[in-house]
Amino acid sequence: MYQPRTKNYCKSDPAKRWNLPDRVFFACGACHILAHAFIDRHTTRTMQPLWLRPFEGYTGSHIIVIWNEWAFDYHGYSKRTDLIAHYFKRARQRWPGWNAELTLLPRNVLISEQKSKEIKGLWLREPDQFLHNALPRAERYLDRFGPLPGI
Repeated sequence: MYQPRTKNYCKSDPAKRWNLPDRVFFACGACHILAHAFIDRHTTRTMQPLWLRPFEGYTGSHIIVIWNEWAFDYHGYSKRTDLIAHYFKRARQRWPGWNAELTLLPRNVLISEQKSKEIKGLWLREPDQFLHNALPRAERYLDRFGPLPGI
């Protein structure tokens, strides 16, 4: 759970959103683009996008990539159970009572607004629906991380 600390930040302002530091950008609304780029670069048969879908009445949606006992998001590599526990802990600090369902997603929804809308409660932006295409930015961000653990 990451909350932007940028003064006067507004998620609906495309310039302010784009100008966030990479880590914050991929933590706050572009996690699905990072997940797509990660899977595209490192795909294995066991790798899948996982949606932390908040229960009705809550916000704080997040998409990570999981494989074996590992996970990846803007933090980098983590043990799957540790990352999910961290996310729940941080969300509950912000919103007492917060809870979420863990939902595996088809890979093709990550960069398709239309396909994402076919899943109840999901609505993802396509890479070119940001101020600039977010996919090259995600691909560059991935260069910060070493080889896959657990493969």
